[in-house]
Amino acid sequence: MTTRTGGCRCGDIRYELSSPPMFHIACHCRDCQYVAGGSPNLTMVFPANALRVTRGEPRVFKARETSGGSYFCGTCGVHVFSRPDENRDMVAIKVGGLDDAADFKVQADMWMASAPPWHRPHDDAMQFERNPPG
Repeated sequence: MTTRTGGCRCGDIRYELSSPPMFHIACHCRDCQYVAGGSPNLTMVFPANALRVTRGEPRVFKARETSGGSYFCGTCGVHVFSRPDENRDMVAIKVGGLDDAADFKVQADMWMASAPPWHRPHDDAMQFERNPPG
C-alpha cells in the first residue's frame, strides 16, 4: 500500500494515510458549504485509524457541542479533515489538501436536501437527500 500524504497550504500541518479510501464524497450540507466557500465539500473518507498527523497540531471548530469537528491549520486557515458525528471510526479528508488526488471521482452526493439549485449532482454518483444509510 502506498501511503497518501497531504497537508495545509502553508505546510504547518502534514499528515499520512495508511489505507485506501473507502468512499469519494461530495457533501452539499450547509456546514460543508461554509468550509468550501459555497461549493460542495469534496472528501475522501478513510478509516480514522489510517490518519496520522506528522507535523503540527490542527485546531478544531465544532459547530455544535456534539459536532465531530472540522480540523484546520491555525496559521493559513485551510481545513484539512473532519470527523463525522455519526461515525467516529471514519475521517473525511479534504481533497484539496492531498498531495495527489488524481484518482478522485465523486461516488456519492450527500445532503442534496441542503444544496442550492445551482449545485449539480455528479454524473454516475449515488444521490442522498441526507446522510447515506448506515
